[in-house]
Amino acid sequence: MELIKWNDQFATGIAGIDHEHAELIAMINSFYSKLSQNSDKNELVNMLNDIYGVIHAHFMLEEKLMERHNYIEYKEHRNDHARLLDDLRDMATDLETSPDFDELQLKIKLNGWFFIHFKTFDSRLHKLEQLIASNEGATNQSFSSLKKLQTKFLTKK
Repeated sequence: MELIKWNDQFATGIAGIDHEHAELIAMINSFYSKLSQNSDKNELVNMLNDIYGVIHAHFMLEEKLMERHNYIEYKEHRNDHARLLDDLRDMATDLETSPDFDELQLKIKLNGWFFIHFKTFDSRLHKLEQLIASNEGATNQSFSSLKKLQTKFLTKK
């Protein structure tokens, strides 16, 4: 049973990040499938904790990339990451401690969580991908121009 279906709206244009987004969606769908089957609570908590670990590592990758390229929305994006991690930790705690865990509420939170984050913050990362590409192009062009100048002025006539 799928909670979130991958679609092109989630694509940032940055291959590594898009691949990790697809893997995270697969993990969440696996968790949701187990939740729908009334699986063991400890197994579900462990799955949420695994998702937390993968998401945390993924967020660190995004943040390093944004920092390296002086991404203008870095602080806002990082703050949303922190909020999402706090929400996920709260979900795991609620699942572990609540005898009447609200599956529907978790479904709504996870689904909204990803759709909103992907459609807002992560979709804007496409701008970063374009910046990286333009900087690489500029760097390659500058390097090429420099090589031409060196050849012109350093070649014996």
